[in-house]
Amino acid sequence: MPNEVEIKFRTENLPALARALRKAGFRQITRSTHEMNVLYDLPGQKLRKRGELLRLRKYGETWSLTHKAKGKAGLHKVRVELETLVANGPQMEAILRALGYKPTFRYEKFRAEWADGTGHVVLDETPIGNFGEIEGPPRWIDRTARALGIGRADYITETYAPMFFAWKRRTRSKATEMTFKAVGQKSR
Repeated sequence: MPNEVEIKFRTENLPALARALRKAGFRQITRSTHEMNVLYDLPGQKLRKRGELLRLRKYGETWSLTHKAKGKAGLHKVRVELETLVANGPQMEAILRALGYKPTFRYEKFRAEWADGTGHVVLDETPIGNFGEIEGPPRWIDRTARALGIGRADYITETYAPMFFAWKRRTRSKATEMTFKAVGQKSR
């Protein structure tokens, strides 16, 4: 089973981070592209209670379905991730609903992807701020983070859903989903 090993970090200056990535030998794989994600669960939140996630994502014009197993806590987030491309996203949504899955959370962002041949770094513009994500082997993650000026104290191992709900508590926002419209921010 393929393990996903990653960390997130907050960033204020995406253009400066992109320059640092180029300087560190990364090349941009995709330009900043709109991404919409919908998490699904069964009645009673069975997946969430087990620490699992089922996500239907539209990235540009490409759809994918992902299952993530419960992660292991530590310096990096580590968990099994299974993902496949989906030819017809709306039809996949209809299948999930027919099987009893319901949408539980929506979140969107603009994501640019970078790679160096060993791992990936993504730059996310979200309604609750800008974040980077470093995914690859643990030692490589730490080396890459150091090269980008990111300390271990800056590592975030949560997913966007709990990050959104923590942001919501801090800001007292009434938003129920992490979309630009719900949060009251203009999408580009």
